Amino acid sequence: MAKGLQGFLWTMLLLFCAIQELGSWAMHTAVEGPGQGEPGDPALLAGGRVKRGWVWNQFFVVEEYTGTEPLYVGKIHSDSDEGDGSIKYTISGEGAGTIFLIDEITGDIHATERLDREQKTFYTLRAQARDRQTDQLLEPESEFIIKVQDINDSEPRFLEGPYIGSVAELSPIGTSVMQVMASDADDPTYGSSARVVYSVLEGEQHFTVDSKTGVIRTAVADLDRETQDRYEVVIRATDMAGQLGGLSGSTTVTIVVTDVNDNPPRFPQKMYQFSIVETAPVGTAIGRVKAEDSDVGENTDMTYQVKDEEGVEMFKVTTDSNTQEAVITVQKPLDYESKKVHTVVVEALNKFVDPRFVDLGTFRDQTIVRVSVLDVDEPPEFRPPSNLMEVQEDAHVGSVVGVVTALDPDTANHPVRYAIDRSTDAERIFDIDAKTGAIVTGKVLDRETAGWHNITVLAMEADNHSQVSRASLRIRILDVNDNPPELATPYEAAVCEDAKPGQLIQTISVVDRDEPQSGHRFYFTLAPEATNNHHFSLLDIQDNTAAVHTQRVGFNRQEQDVYLLPILVVDSGPPALSSTGTLTIRVCGCDSSGAIQSCNSTAYVVSATLSPGALIALLVCILILVVLVLLILTLKRHHKSHLTSEDDEDMRDNVIKYNDEGGGEQDTEAYDMSALRSLYDFSEIKAGDGGGGPGEGGPGRNPASELHALPQWVQSPDLDFSVFRDYICRKVEQADEDLSVPPYDSFQTYAFEGSDSPVPSLSSINTWSSGSEQDFSYLGGWGPRFRQLAALYAGRRGEEDSEES
Repeated sequence: MAKGLQGFLWTMLLLFCAIQELGSWAMHTAVEGPGQGEPGDPALLAGGRVKRGWVWNQFFVVEEYTGTEPLYVGKIHSDSDEGDGSIKYTISGEGAGTIFLIDEITGDIHATERLDREQKTFYTLRAQARDRQTDQLLEPESEFIIKVQDINDSEPRFLEGPYIGSVAELSPIGTSVMQVMASDADDPTYGSSARVVYSVLEGEQHFTVDSKTGVIRTAVADLDRETQDRYEVVIRATDMAGQLGGLSGSTTVTIVVTDVNDNPPRFPQKMYQFSIVETAPVGTAIGRVKAEDSDVGENTDMTYQVKDEEGVEMFKVTTDSNTQEAVITVQKPLDYESKKVHTVVVEALNKFVDPRFVDLGTFRDQTIVRVSVLDVDEPPEFRPPSNLMEVQEDAHVGSVVGVVTALDPDTANHPVRYAIDRSTDAERIFDIDAKTGAIVTGKVLDRETAGWHNITVLAMEADNHSQVSRASLRIRILDVNDNPPELATPYEAAVCEDAKPGQLIQTISVVDRDEPQSGHRFYFTLAPEATNNHHFSLLDIQDNTAAVHTQRVGFNRQEQDVYLLPILVVDSGPPALSSTGTLTIRVCGCDSSGAIQSCNSTAYVVSATLSPGALIALLVCILILVVLVLLILTLKRHHKSHLTSEDDEDMRDNVIKYNDEGGGEQDTEAYDMSALRSLYDFSEIKAGDGGGGPGEGGPGRNPASELHALPQWVQSPDLDFSVFRDYICRKVEQADEDLSVPPYDSFQTYAFEGSDSPVPSLSSINTWSSGSEQDFSYLGGWGPRFRQLAALYAGRRGEEDSEES
């Protein structure tokens, strides 16, 4: 059918072109070339009119020509052509010579290739007419256009696919879903080839499409996502305004039905059963239930609650936000013996309710949860839970303090046995009857020692001691009057020798370890042994105190300086207890104002001379004296040892052979004398001496004598330093052979004495004899610094003279 339609179109197009070709004989068009209008051009006529040169029709060529012969396009013709073939027609421009060919004689133009208007709509060319003999341009070059005429060869296409739209469920009829649009590549200005209309091929039961705009709308109002959440709709686009022979294209549109909260939550079961042990602590999870909702997303969010009063008291329901489950937990302790089964009504309701759909029904649902309590073996329970008992402190050993009672809460009601946790009663002051729970005293009680006792009582099943309950018991020891009153302190009082009768000496108070509920009441009187006392009197003030007064005029320390007054104190009982305390009264000397000066001579002297401040000052002074004495003794010992070391010191430690004149015998800081002493070997010097002259020392000469011979320097013309030269050479050789030995040796010669020296030279470097005729007595006049040197050499000279004589 499509091929027949295409042949019909070709026939109509050829007929149209033939009509145009026939009408070209009556139509002429004048075209100006680029050279027209110039002065002197023969084509210019008088009055400024241009002579018509080119004559042709409007050129059209049909696209998609499929014939075997070249397609005739049209003819170009010059009005100067007489038909004798003297004019040659040529064309140039787009497609000239390839797509379009011209007959040089007739000017007929043919298309040799198949054209496509959707790729190129027109071609621009230029025409020329030349003399065939001279090739001279007869007509100005003119531009013309060949248009490609459109045919309906392109079907509509949906270029923006794939299309996905959405619409809420239960939307009313005519609700816009989305818009689709198809494009046609044909010429929209020519015919109806590009006029597109839309229609639904598949899915027309639920959706429609606007034929002109392509808007897709709902066709029904009962779209239900829970029934079908996705539709595939096929939309067709047809050109030629939908007329017969038009081309068409189609696309598939996916329409997703979105959810609305139109479904209430529903429990899959009307009853759930759970069980839990009676000892489960508060907060233990019993189980989970979940209501189902056909909706999705936030429309499934729900909350749960307990509706019945009993369930609200015993259980708690929370919502797990992740799973949307109801979690049932224990809110109060359970007791199998009290109630074995609990019934809880749980309600589920949507968190977000859409008011548009409230007429669909209530968006909530209820279910019943049965909770069975399981029995477990529980320890005994103390009844009643009182934890306070009282007992008199004079109760005999074995007296009953009280009875504790514990019962097994289980149905079996096992017998109970009792015991005391001895970690709370290590002294075993109390005992308990294992069967009856009677608590008795195990030792004598004393409230004054311990007024309260805290013990722990254990209750356990007779045949299962692992089931143990504990109860803290407080036992208060009640007071009885078993302690007599006593004087608060060992009272001592003082009375002046010139005291007058009735003068207050001391106020007496007492203490009692007992604590009667009605309070203390004490009575004071003189003891029977003090009935003959005529010196002092005792007055009960009736406020648990008593006052002691003088009863005579004046006292004499010489006759009696201390009085002992026995006082009897009695409490109010029952039974009444008493004790006797002694008040010591000293007779003291007082001044005119009544102030006590002294009670006896010894006490007065001690108090006057050895007060705390004076004692501290005395100790500080003694400590300072001891430190000073130790310091003086230490300084004396140090000075004495220093003098002894100077006297015993060998002068040879300070008289050193060296080849430099120093500042005297005490100048030992200029050089390191230890190096010279260690390196100067006199034995080597003697061994190296071959002459044995008097200046070099003989074999029998004592080297120590050279240390004492310090003759005055005498200039000698025949000095011989061969000894030192040989010694230094040997040392140099040793240093060269042993690279680890540093060059400690140093030899310096001072041949010039210098000027302004207060004393002659003492150097003995050039001294050739150990003996000398010099008198050293002049050293005594050099001052204290040379005192030891003068004593040494003057004394040595005297010894040598005596030996020679």
